[in-house]
Amino acid sequence: MTGQNADNVVTAAFLVIGDEILSGRTKDKNIGFLADYLTSLGIDLKEVRIVPDEKPEIVGAVNSLRQKYDYVFTSGGIGPTHDDITAESIADAFEVPLNLDPRAVAILEKHYLPGQFTPARQRMARIPEGADLIENKVSKAPGFRIGNVHVMAGVPSIMQAMMDALAPSLATGTKMLSETVAADMPESRIAERLAAIQDAHPQTLIGSYPRASDGKFTTQIVIRSRNEAVLQAAVGDVAAAVAELTG
Repeated sequence: MTGQNADNVVTAAFLVIGDEILSGRTKDKNIGFLADYLTSLGIDLKEVRIVPDEKPEIVGAVNSLRQKYDYVFTSGGIGPTHDDITAESIADAFEVPLNLDPRAVAILEKHYLPGQFTPARQRMARIPEGADLIENKVSKAPGFRIGNVHVMAGVPSIMQAMMDALAPSLATGTKMLSETVAADMPESRIAERLAAIQDAHPQTLIGSYPRASDGKFTTQIVIRSRNEAVLQAAVGDVAAAVAELTG
């Protein structure tokens, strides 16, 4: 499935896997990256979930998300240690065997010096039956894609390299466009006007984001639409409302 989706909207979910994220030991850097990356491609990231390194939680989340969205992306849990259980959890979710994959074995045997492709490292060559590999230019251990689920590493540099490898194969929709109007006032002052503008422009999404600095409140108003003309009409109305209320 490549190219632009005929319905103009392609959706995705991101499943972040790892006890270290939930405990706060590791600060996630992948959510923001993926949101920006998918938006730039024309894919709407609709949901993000974070689950622990527990097989029932991973299986349940994967099966739920893959039925709801066009794509599911996961990060974390495909390394060489005993608690890296994502690959086996994905295999269970799809009800397929998990075996040493000859393609992955060949990649890793070439990468490591003789005698260094240890049993622990061989765990990274376990791939669910029927899956395609996702190239990893950073550390070579591949991710994989099965159905509409794309399984990637949690290390940001590796995850980002895998997304670069994946991008050409992804179907995309019409990109969401956005513009921001700055309002020198608290959002409560303009909230009623924004609600009316949103009603008048149903093909837009209008969000207000308050900021505070030295006790002064201001608002960033973000207008989004897939249609440039619709976007500019709404932006004009928002800008006019801001000007009127600050004039």
